[in-house]
Parts: sequence; structure tokens; C-alpha cells
Amino acid sequence: MKEQIFLAMQETEAIIEDLLADGSDPDALYLIEHHISSDNFDTLEKVAVEAFKLGYEATDPEEDVDENGNPIISFDILSEIPLDGDLINSQIAQIIELTTKFSVSYDGWGTYFEDGEDEGVEDSEPDSNQTLH
Repeated sequence: MKEQIFLAMQETEAIIEDLLADGSDPDALYLIEHHISSDNFDTLEKVAVEAFKLGYEATDPEEDVDENGNPIISFDILSEIPLDGDLINSQIAQIIELTTKFSVSYDGWGTYFEDGEDEGVEDSEPDSNQTLH
């Protein structure tokens, strides 16, 4: 778990730097999406409930297939915060602890470019460099 947290946190600053270099608004609030997946809907539902208790929101689950063609269910744990590496890394540690507890996968985080004109409203296209894997 510690290695996973460390690796995820290493990517945070690079993602933030890429967003800012592309002209994203440093003062905007960003919708942070932490990607969670599993093959067990009931377990994911428990994770969503626990995330809610921690102050997060959760998206509806979506069914898909993984790279091997196996069914997978995923959802996002959401927050709206400033683009601050320490805040995001704190969330990463908290959410990886949660996913470890329930034996589900943490698939990284992503956000959207913010141009500063419509703060709090996400753009329709995420920056391709924003999601950790």
C-alpha cells in the first residue's frame, strides 16, 4: 500500500504542472475524480458508502471490460478542491487506504482543464495527461 501511495503521489505534481503549463487557472476549484474499480458491485457499494462518510461524493457505477475482456465495474470518488498537491496527495492516501481495506482497485485520479471563465464547471474534454495509471 505504501508503494502505491508513493507512486500515485509522485504523479500529482507532474499532472498539476502539465495543467498549469497548458494555461489552466491556478485559482479555480477543480473536480478531482479518484477512479475505483472491482469485479464485485456489492463491495464497490460499500466503498462508496464509506467515501460518503468521509465527505466525498460518488458517481454511479459503470460496467465495462478490462484489458483481458473480464467484466469490471467502476465509479469515481469526487471532491471539488483547489489544485493543491498536498490536498490531492492527502486524498490519495485516504482513498488508497479505503480501497485496500475493501480489496478494490485504485486506478488513479484525474481532473479537467479550467479556463477560469466558468469556475466550478468542468470542461467537456479532460486533458489526456491528467489521469494516473
